[in-house]
Amino acid sequence: MFLARQLSSPGRLYCVKCAQCFSSQSFDFKTSVAKNEPMFDYAPKSKEQEALNLAIHKYSKQVTEIPIVVGEEEIKTSEVRYQVCPFDHQKKIAKYYYADSDIIEKAIYVSQEARTAWGKRPLAERAEIFARAADIISTDRRMDLLATTMLGQAKNVVQAEIDTAAELADFYRFNNQFAKEITEYQPICPSETETNTMVYRGMEGFWAAITPFNFTAIGGHLPAAPALMGNVVLWKPSDTAMLSNYTVFKILQEAGLPPGVINFLPADGPLFGNTVTSSSYLSGINFTGSVRTFKTLWKLVAENMDIYRTYPRIIGECGGKNMHFVHSSADAESVINGSIRSAFEYGGQKCSACSRMYVPESLWPKIKDGLIAIQKQVKLGSALEQDTFLSAVIDQKAFHRIKSYIDHAKSCPDETILAGGGCDDRYHYTKLFYEPTIIQTTNPLGEIMQEEIFGPVLTVYVYPDNKCHETAHLAANTSSFGLTAAIFVQDQYVYIPFRFDSRFV
Repeated sequence: MFLARQLSSPGRLYCVKCAQCFSSQSFDFKTSVAKNEPMFDYAPKSKEQEALNLAIHKYSKQVTEIPIVVGEEEIKTSEVRYQVCPFDHQKKIAKYYYADSDIIEKAIYVSQEARTAWGKRPLAERAEIFARAADIISTDRRMDLLATTMLGQAKNVVQAEIDTAAELADFYRFNNQFAKEITEYQPICPSETETNTMVYRGMEGFWAAITPFNFTAIGGHLPAAPALMGNVVLWKPSDTAMLSNYTVFKILQEAGLPPGVINFLPADGPLFGNTVTSSSYLSGINFTGSVRTFKTLWKLVAENMDIYRTYPRIIGECGGKNMHFVHSSADAESVINGSIRSAFEYGGQKCSACSRMYVPESLWPKIKDGLIAIQKQVKLGSALEQDTFLSAVIDQKAFHRIKSYIDHAKSCPDETILAGGGCDDRYHYTKLFYEPTIIQTTNPLGEIMQEEIFGPVLTVYVYPDNKCHETAHLAANTSSFGLTAAIFVQDQYVYIPFRFDSRFV
């Protein structure tokens, strides 16, 4: 059904044709079925590794200039910024420009000019553009996305492959399938002489997409999902994901997205938020980022409610304090391996990264030894080296935040650093490396067990085996975050009651 399926077979890396090779016959909206994008393993001297090396070399040797894009116009302002490699802040990889409020307001006007024609296009035609983009992502531009993500966001090749090639292509393909399923429903017609029809259309106004640094796929998804459904979008990418996000934007253009449907607007965060929430045309916000920023946006929308032409939708994903809860019947090896990967892949810079663990006393000696043994083997280094497990954290702000928690643990009598805890700031923050750190605490309600750190820090609380139920209740109500959790248990008859206090319901 998708050309990319044939192109992902062994021995083929990507399509030698450009986007023009795709025609309306290559995508059938009515019969298409989304499938997960296969991934390469990037073995040494493999075709995909050689192709990736070429892409990395290309982007390493240049400073890509990234304009503001409003409709068909590319704009450069006097407010210049640079994106640098997190693992080498002396290496600039992109030059970009901040949009001011006048440019953002111009983008709103341009989006409204594009909205009517875009909304009138059949869903099948809009879906074909994103299906084409997914095929380009998984074929011709796969290595561009991996290289820009590895250089700009310090992801190793495994994390970059999962994120940019597989997840972003999956987002676009599954979005199409879900859009088809949503719009298939039509009301019942009570007689042959009556016809009841439901029409789905984009909202009046524009959506603001504010995207994070840690997933290129989320960067490409948050503006694309509203656009698929007939909306127009102002996209503010993260400063620390600028190059990869611009690569996604260029792919959408290449796939046939009309000018003005998605406008690419690097900008100061507060200025962008104030400008879009002050527009009467705001119809929605699609956001991933910090709790503080999302609350600010929500308050701004509430304060401006009387000026809007419609009621803006607000969608936000703001973080987590993921826990691993271990039962005494758990397999220790599974706990050890799963926790190391969850806590330290991509330096813990995921809202789903394991940040806290609850381990029974009977298993703790074995789990402790296993965690420490693997931690010693984990390689911290350049994201471009194949055996690197985690690289530098994203920027100085993140580095200082992580350091504050480690410094607190070093001085707190309730907390003991079992492994790691070191950082590399000898180069005046040009290389922001932080060791994967394992901490044991005797205070299950300490701030390190409650607050999101967004770094390679795992804190463990050891509980008595006979206090499983009480500890489960405690764990469920320790932090206000409730995004993800995992329970390790082999006894299928065990009941672990995660009861939530009313304030968390």
